[in-house]
Amino acid sequence: MNIVSPERYGYDFIPASFLPPGADEYWLRNAQQTERPWRNLKSHEIDILTQNGNYCPNWNNFLVCDPFEPDLIRGSNFYGLVRLGTLRNVLLKYHDFCVPAGIRSSTIISCDIGDDTVIQDCAYISHYITGDNCILSKVDELQATNHAKFGNGVVKDGEEEEVRICIDVMNEAGGRSILPFEDMITADAFLWAAYRDDTALTDKLKEITQKQYGGSRGCYGTIGSGTVIKSCAIIKDAAIGNCAYIKGANKLKNLTILSSADEPTQIGEGVELVNGIIGYGGKIFYGSKAVRFVMGRNCNLKYGARLIHSVLGDNSTMSCCETLNNLIFPVHEQHHNNSFLIASLVQGMSNIAAAATIGSNHNSRANDGEIRAKRGFWPGLAVSLKHSSCFASFVIIAKGEYPSELNIPLPFSLVNNNVHKNRLEVMPAYYWIHNLYALERNSWKTRSRDQRKIKIQHIESDYLAPDTAEEIISALSLLDGWLGEAGFSPGDMTGAGSVELRMIPCRHLEYSKRGQVILKPLEAIAAYRQMLRYYAVKTLAALADSQPDLDFRGLMDLLGPAAPEQRIREWVNIGGQIAPAFRVDELRKDIGEGKYQDWNEIHRAYGLWQEAYSMDRARHAWAVLALLRADAAPLDAASFKKELAAALEIRRWISGQIHKTRAKDFRDPFKKATFRNQAEMEQVLGKVGSGSFVRLARADAAGFEAMIERLADRL
Repeated sequence: MNIVSPERYGYDFIPASFLPPGADEYWLRNAQQTERPWRNLKSHEIDILTQNGNYCPNWNNFLVCDPFEPDLIRGSNFYGLVRLGTLRNVLLKYHDFCVPAGIRSSTIISCDIGDDTVIQDCAYISHYITGDNCILSKVDELQATNHAKFGNGVVKDGEEEEVRICIDVMNEAGGRSILPFEDMITADAFLWAAYRDDTALTDKLKEITQKQYGGSRGCYGTIGSGTVIKSCAIIKDAAIGNCAYIKGANKLKNLTILSSADEPTQIGEGVELVNGIIGYGGKIFYGSKAVRFVMGRNCNLKYGARLIHSVLGDNSTMSCCETLNNLIFPVHEQHHNNSFLIASLVQGMSNIAAAATIGSNHNSRANDGEIRAKRGFWPGLAVSLKHSSCFASFVIIAKGEYPSELNIPLPFSLVNNNVHKNRLEVMPAYYWIHNLYALERNSWKTRSRDQRKIKIQHIESDYLAPDTAEEIISALSLLDGWLGEAGFSPGDMTGAGSVELRMIPCRHLEYSKRGQVILKPLEAIAAYRQMLRYYAVKTLAALADSQPDLDFRGLMDLLGPAAPEQRIREWVNIGGQIAPAFRVDELRKDIGEGKYQDWNEIHRAYGLWQEAYSMDRARHAWAVLALLRADAAPLDAASFKKELAAALEIRRWISGQIHKTRAKDFRDPFKKATFRNQAEMEQVLGKVGSGSFVRLARADAAGFEAMIERLADRL
């Protein structure tokens, strides 16, 4: 506790030792906003203010703009330099909350207040700049310190390194710590956390962040125009954007809350947020807690969810659950109070079921284990997984407590812990063979739930892309090897499969001595090859269709030789964006060498990757098609048309499988048991083909067929 002289109340915000030569304590405050035509009060205005029960030790430091109606300020205290925008007798209405402009029953210390703002029953507002038409009602404490960082992982002048805020993503032990910053996207977090051996990169990223977001003391807290804050307890060192709505929050400290008229952010009752960044369009409600975190655009945190030492990608929703030390890519769903996600990298399009405890069990002598799951990770009900484990894309894990670490390199697989036979069972290509409805719907959800107005983080929504295609190619090699170990030659693998081939042993998928088996290996091989063919032809068809003057010869000239050995084999999912590994490696090298000065330049590099992605992907698809046709004649126009026709048949089959899978729900006698008759069931659930997704799948198939017909005529 310090005793301060009353006459200095509201002044000396920045210690003199941290002021630049010739600067006063308001130099950063003045730089944070546009100059307004402030003026001193007139004598009759001071009389009115005093008669209305207001107090200021020095009215010369109370500046206003015209028009100014002093009757609208009542029962309030002002200290330090206070500057007001225009103040007129108008009402501000947000939904059904309607209040007159003015300042009532509040204490304001060294603040700049925008035009026609409402401040009522606010006990303590210190060193803040508000925009126009704000409503601040019943806020106990709203203040900024001279060393406010607004959630950025930086230090201010004169501070020790120990006060810097970091986020320990992916690993509880802190070996992958990153520094949060206002413009961070998941690609940035992955670049920083995943390549820890590249110390030149990580050192330079820290330097860039400090230079861009650190520096001098004395920035004021900000509240954007059109923002409403009411019935909150403590708001400290927060930068709040335009059109935000904050109601009933317990504590908001050291935050940047990004918000705009197009993407307003909302924070509700009982929320406590400390040391973090909230992206545009965020919604945080009902007692949720977050500490040391970054939330991307259009994210939801609700119903008591806890987000700690984690980065949450765009378009994600977490409710009820607990998440610690995670890097989570866009489009993540986790909705259950008894689900946990700990020390993991989850690469998007994911869903964590109820009672799942992902990474809660450590097998080492320290809490340094990790779990890595590629796109489409879906652990089922009550799944328990141990550190350290890895999962390929679109792996679904059946209910159960898995006793050992797992490494599942087979994409689109179903993993099952068969406790009765004491073995691990893996069914490769399960989604394609048995549940195309869920697979296609996942991609549809990824696109339909993307409500971002500005898309800095690029997101691949297609489950068949270069990254998953390469995983399929690797899986085919593994399956061929295990079939050979089981005594089957390539000639045995052409049929539909005998009883003996319904299951074969495999190795290295679980860190244990018990049995490990592959179910339906021949079906999986056929399915994987069909997936590759569909991916390759669909990608090439989309490229050709986008260039109406392109014939088959032009397509060959554009893509170059169809040589499997020239295929780009390494692809990186960098925050949801798929890019060739060589581009990521070039960027890492250039950053380490100091060729990038700020994060905006790095984000522009991601944008250039996205511009090149359609051709990168098409060339990859061209090589994949050549790989599939290795034993066939060289590709010409006639054979390419046959490939187009085959892809069309696959698309029709996909549509049929979507309808067929959904129809199973309507044939389930137990589902029917809750309805009095078929009419009631259809009224509640609709008909099999009436769902929006089923209709969309049918429309997509029609569009694909029209594209193939156009290309067949032209190529």
